[in-house]
Amino acid sequence: MSALALLVVMLLVLVGLLIVGALAYAAYRRPVLTQPLTVALAGAAVLVAMVTAAVGAGR
Repeated sequence: MSALALLVVMLLVLVGLLIVGALAYAAYRRPVLTQPLTVALAGAAVLVAMVTAAVGAGR
């Protein structure tokens, strides 16, 4: 992997972690939505899918 591709994947991970944190916070503030852990894990699954697609496209 080139340095640029590695940087893009790292930024994707950071943005994904921000999204997961925001989802967990939103679910924590509004318990009606769902359990915070379930929402955070769903966001993490989306993050893993995005990183896998980015790494697969880089090869």
